[in-house]
Amino acid sequence: MKTSRDFDRTFDEGGDVVGDLDLSTARRPGEEQKRVNVDFPVWMVTALDAEARHLGVTRQSIIKLWLAERLEQRRRPAS
Repeated sequence: MKTSRDFDRTFDEGGDVVGDLDLSTARRPGEEQKRVNVDFPVWMVTALDAEARHLGVTRQSIIKLWLAERLEQRRRPAS
């Protein structure tokens, strides 16, 4: 069994430490998921589904992508 010093030394020397990690419990701070329910008009769901099919992704993916893009635009200061 490796000690934390062994792990640190391997990492510092550029060695592969991924095998020493339990990635099943790894979390990215600020990236936790929270389920929300949103009601959309039928025309909007139809348009979202068409765009998702066109891009080869799910409806949920296209909604998340577009919302993330819009929120990122709002975070950036206007130049």
